Amino acid sequence: MKKLYRLLSLALAALLMLTAPAFAEIETCPPVEAGIREITVFGNITMDISGDTLFSLGYEYGDIVTVDIAGHSIDMPLCKDYNYVDAGLFVFAILPPESIYAGAAVLAINMGNLTGWLDIAEKRNTDVAPGYVWDYKDAYKDGVSIRLSLKEKGGYLDEMALHQLEMSVVREDYPNLSDEEYANFRNIATTGMGANVLYRSSSPVDPQYGRNFEADAAVNKAGISTIMNLGDTEVSLKNFENYAYTYYSRLNVIPLDMSVEFEGDRFQRPLAEGLRYCISHEGPYMIHCTMGKDRTGFVCALLECLMGASYDEVEMDYMLTYKNFYGVEPGTKTWEAIADGNIRKFLPKAFELETLDGADLVACAEGYLRKIGMTEDEISALKTCLGTDIK
Repeated sequence: MKKLYRLLSLALAALLMLTAPAFAEIETCPPVEAGIREITVFGNITMDISGDTLFSLGYEYGDIVTVDIAGHSIDMPLCKDYNYVDAGLFVFAILPPESIYAGAAVLAINMGNLTGWLDIAEKRNTDVAPGYVWDYKDAYKDGVSIRLSLKEKGGYLDEMALHQLEMSVVREDYPNLSDEEYANFRNIATTGMGANVLYRSSSPVDPQYGRNFEADAAVNKAGISTIMNLGDTEVSLKNFENYAYTYYSRLNVIPLDMSVEFEGDRFQRPLAEGLRYCISHEGPYMIHCTMGKDRTGFVCALLECLMGASYDEVEMDYMLTYKNFYGVEPGTKTWEAIADGNIRKFLPKAFELETLDGADLVACAEGYLRKIGMTEDEISALKTCLGTDIK
């Protein structure tokens, strides 16, 4: 009997040795304690632990991580960027080497404000760079503790594959694009829009995505007169290097410092202000934020609907940005996944509809503009501005 026990013990030991790598793999993802290093302009939370540290502990892109913060326990996929999840969803991003914030470990809501959602701090504009500061609520003045733990190894890999988005800040990496396409600059020529009236672009002054020079040249070439800058404050705008030497700096520009939450006051109130500014100034007009993708994408979609565009036209213009930045082609699974998770999701929500099927998009857009405080006369004047051809 003792011999049998000995044999069983040896067999169990051998089994443990054979399965040790699996156990070791789990042990390489221990829980991690962190704090907040910085809160970005959009309310994203940059942690005081680096992505390299997390990778060394065994965390990988595609994992699902439980984040315990400010009394909330949130499961977030670990991705390279915010766009790897649908609009409005939580994401834990370790930014890749090509980002100017390479290696930063960031907690966010795609097209949302995580800090505001958690209610840990309030944003306040200032007269010094970067033009804002976050004031922590009393309960968090001594710091905010964050705990990261592995929820599911590789649990988001399949979904992440549908959102594989790679971009570069090097012009030579886009040999098949014109300078205007590289800058995501284009005229909006959807149904009902006047000729040469409205344009959209990435930022002609912010250098972080390496497209500002091409965008500024395109602004000059198109003869733009009035610009709605959705992303900057007066302070941050003028702090960009060589701003005073840009063509952009000579134009009528209203910096609106809009959030990315189209349902919130920090989006809606500045939007109404910016549209009134356009009504009182001459075109051609241009709308931009930083990339010209999220805030610009929503505002342009709204104005296209207002002027009578079909939904297909609106979606195609929105998705061209993903083609220009990431090379996503129409008809691919990635194209469909991005459209499903973004414009097909947020536009019905903005218009307070379950679906856009059969919807009167003009009436929907007018209703949204009334909701943000614009009068009937202002809406009529805006439609006149956008519908009048410019030679």
